[in-house]
Amino acid sequence: MGRAVVMANETSSLSSDLMSPDAEDEKSQVVGRQIWRIVPYAKRYPKRVVAGIASNAMARVFDLMPFVAIGYAIDYFTTDKMSGPEFLQDFVTFLPGTTEVGYGTLIFLGFFFLAIFQGLSEYSWQTLGYRIQHDLRMDATRSLIAMEASYYDMRQTGQIMSVLSSDVNQLEDVVSDSPTSIIRIVITFFTAFTILILMSWKLAAVLFGPLVFIIPLVYWFSTRVQRKYRKQRESTGDITAVLENLISGISVVQAYNAQDWESNRVNRESGVYRDQAIGASQDRNRFVPMIYAIAGIAFGLLVSVGGSLAGEGEITTGELVTFLLISTRMTMPLFIFGILINQLQRGEAAARRVFTVVDLEPQIFDKPDAIELEEAITSVEFDNVYFTYPNTSVPVLSGISFKAEGGDFLGVMGHTGAGKTTILKLLMRYYTPTSGRVLINGNSIDDYTLDSVRDKIGFVSQEPFLFYGSIKDNVIYNQTATDKELRRALELAGAWEFIQELEDNLDTMVGDRGAKLSGGQRARVSLARALLKQPSLLILDEASSALDAETERRIQENLIASGSNRATIAVAHRLSTIRNADEIVCMVDGAVVERGKHDDLVAAEGVYASQWTIQTGDLAGL
Repeated sequence: MGRAVVMANETSSLSSDLMSPDAEDEKSQVVGRQIWRIVPYAKRYPKRVVAGIASNAMARVFDLMPFVAIGYAIDYFTTDKMSGPEFLQDFVTFLPGTTEVGYGTLIFLGFFFLAIFQGLSEYSWQTLGYRIQHDLRMDATRSLIAMEASYYDMRQTGQIMSVLSSDVNQLEDVVSDSPTSIIRIVITFFTAFTILILMSWKLAAVLFGPLVFIIPLVYWFSTRVQRKYRKQRESTGDITAVLENLISGISVVQAYNAQDWESNRVNRESGVYRDQAIGASQDRNRFVPMIYAIAGIAFGLLVSVGGSLAGEGEITTGELVTFLLISTRMTMPLFIFGILINQLQRGEAAARRVFTVVDLEPQIFDKPDAIELEEAITSVEFDNVYFTYPNTSVPVLSGISFKAEGGDFLGVMGHTGAGKTTILKLLMRYYTPTSGRVLINGNSIDDYTLDSVRDKIGFVSQEPFLFYGSIKDNVIYNQTATDKELRRALELAGAWEFIQELEDNLDTMVGDRGAKLSGGQRARVSLARALLKQPSLLILDEASSALDAETERRIQENLIASGSNRATIAVAHRLSTIRNADEIVCMVDGAVVERGKHDDLVAAEGVYASQWTIQTGDLAGL
């Protein structure tokens, strides 16, 4: 799979849920740990990070500059004397026109450069966010693709899709907006703090004294709302999962008149999300008014004390105006701080789910010394194989042994649950045996890399899956082929004739999961996809169950004629599918109870003969 990974805990990926929380972290962390894992992704784009920080810092400086200029202008207008630093006075008088025009120009330049640097800052952070979003989605996708098929057996597609879509998008919002808010808070606060201290330390103390009470409020809000946001993200995944099931199974829903039942199911999941969102909103809307109340106290005291100090001549009228304007500007970081904490809490909930997927490690992987299987598969052997599915105790396979060589046709039959399909899953290395060995060309299948083994196998499942796209896209899937090779594969699979009858032929769109084709047509397209690989081992899992008897017979003749050196292993309920097999293995409850050719098994009057009699309708002997 392109990455060889050894798991520290073999069962962790199966037993842990996609959204498993760290309870200790959840209760003790204001922001949480997972969201900081975005930082290494940002380090991949240092120029954008530097540009975002520098431009935002400059924007904050120019944001305060007009307020300083207004204060000095008021002093000039009321006293006819210039005040402030000499370099600022020189700049105002250097500008063409009167001093009044100079102050007006200075204010204009403040807003002008604020617009430029703010725009550059937002562009830098937004484009960084989109890049990190892409990288996170790709890392999560690669982790999911690397997981063995068994990982998906007990997981809902909608939950996984919610992580790749909604949660990753939430983290993009965090990257785009949060750094801007953090820089705005830090730069505005400390720049304004410095200016105000220089103007009047007494007024600064009056202003900042009440604001320290915001700190415990932030802690209360952060620790209280974090769990609610996590549950809200989980509820989003639950809704997506339910809707995905509903849309995928709409034909069954309508066939069983289950529209109301499904509506109620969606209503329940959506109601859980609604309640979680309302709970988080209640906490958030308690937090923000508290900040307003504290800010109101601070500014009320500021005006009262400031007026008194101005009357006593400790500060000028212009300085008091500047102080009040900058102080008003400082309310913005306070409210941004509340929004920032809220956003980071949402981001932490999303980060938990995203990085749980990113951190997935497969249980089935290439050994460090695995080699490429370069030659064709000339033999397949099961040597006393036992297998039990994870989290279960009942063996599915019990001491299975058989061998198929190049050119052989091995049939496997048995009742539902006998373990037939499990044999094929072990051959595809979707699972590994509990004990015993699966051998390829006389060597353990584990000695070869996963990719090289699967490259030599053509696999057709009992539920043929077609991707949204054209018939041609589905047959050529991840392969290269000439038109001649494509047509040859379709002819062998018995698909060429019905394709020629379609209006768009090979370019016919199959719909979602092949919904526009019949079951038999999907099976033939899927078989053509496997045959196009020209595999040395063909695995068929009830591949012909949707075909009529005549079509099945013609396809069998094609396969026999085209693959003299190809081994074929076919699982079938319909015994006509494997009647001509070189050997038929009969399974009951995970064990082989009979084996041999068709005629010999019929004569033995055992399990196979009983099933053959039932399927052919010859019930006289029953």
